[in-house]
Amino acid sequence: MKTYSQKPADVERKWYVLDASSASFGRVSTKAASLLLGKGKPTVTPHTDGGDYVVIINAGSLQATGNKMDDKSYYRHSGFPGGIYKRSMSEQQQKDPTSIIYKAVRGMLPDNKLRPARLERLKIYEGAEHNHTAQQPKIIDVKGSK
Repeated sequence: MKTYSQKPADVERKWYVLDASSASFGRVSTKAASLLLGKGKPTVTPHTDGGDYVVIINAGSLQATGNKMDDKSYYRHSGFPGGIYKRSMSEQQQKDPTSIIYKAVRGMLPDNKLRPARLERLKIYEGAEHNHTAQQPKIIDVKGSK
């Protein structure tokens, strides 16, 4: 019996919606990364991008456990000596709440040439409205799933 190897033409992509206000941002991020990789499918192949589309809503009402809102830091650098900027998670959420989830999911994906295409399938919205209803996405309860 031959080992199955998925071809790019054989990929069937589905759409999923995750609510960021229902669980902590780590659980939402890991679920999103797993769906983008296609880990739950029986046809998962490491060298082929077989993941699904993920829409994350309510990123503005993101939850974090413990003291992460004050202790977790986000850094950026201007490129000049001494040009490092630091923000706490609460400051980053006020400035751009979608970037918190984006950076978390980006860090969970493997660093290879498939990562940009996978991140293009990640759609993050600050509110509850999104413009992907035509794709009939399936709503996944992150809090109840394991």
